[in-house]
Amino acid sequence: MNAFVYVEGGPSGADSKEGTIRCREGFHKLLDRSGFTGRKPRIVPLGGRGAVYDRFVTEHSAKTGSYVAMWIDSEEPMANIEAAWDHLENVTTVDPWSRPPNTDDDQVLFMTTCMETWIVADRDTLKAHYGNELQETALPPLFDLEERSRHDVQKQLIHATRNCSNAYSKGPRSFEILSKLTPSALEKSLPSFVRVRRILNVKL
Repeated sequence: MNAFVYVEGGPSGADSKEGTIRCREGFHKLLDRSGFTGRKPRIVPLGGRGAVYDRFVTEHSAKTGSYVAMWIDSEEPMANIEAAWDHLENVTTVDPWSRPPNTDDDQVLFMTTCMETWIVADRDTLKAHYGNELQETALPPLFDLEERSRHDVQKQLIHATRNCSNAYSKGPRSFEILSKLTPSALEKSLPSFVRVRRILNVKL
């Protein structure tokens, strides 16, 4: 089966080309580490959430017989990790979306609540990437990590790396870390990652 995954992130202003390349590379390397080498979907970075949703709606109708999905931030904690469209229609406070006809929940892959939540879940990779200047105690606890506000997680990650020469920021730096994350570490704290891996194992 052909598979197309439209992801949140990538294009941004003057650095849009580099952002697209780094975003796609980050997701591809994470998929390689997760056991999908040789059967990965086509990863299409589209920048903002609205662009991802619009493209998904169009391609879902056009690419019949293919697996078409979005890979996005959940923005808010999820009461039920499996109820993707219910979350997008009724819980998400940013750009609530209507469910297109003939779609299912497995076509929405979430990073809950945001990509930074996944990044802070892998402490060994963070320490290797940032070195001794990382203030690990400033990072959010791993317990109930997906219940934490995306704003808090992002602020704490930025604060924890503020003294590092490669301090965290969205864009190429964030996708560089994404590419290094270890699936076994993510599975310990992130039900959303476990779900993504399970769905792709079935679909790809």
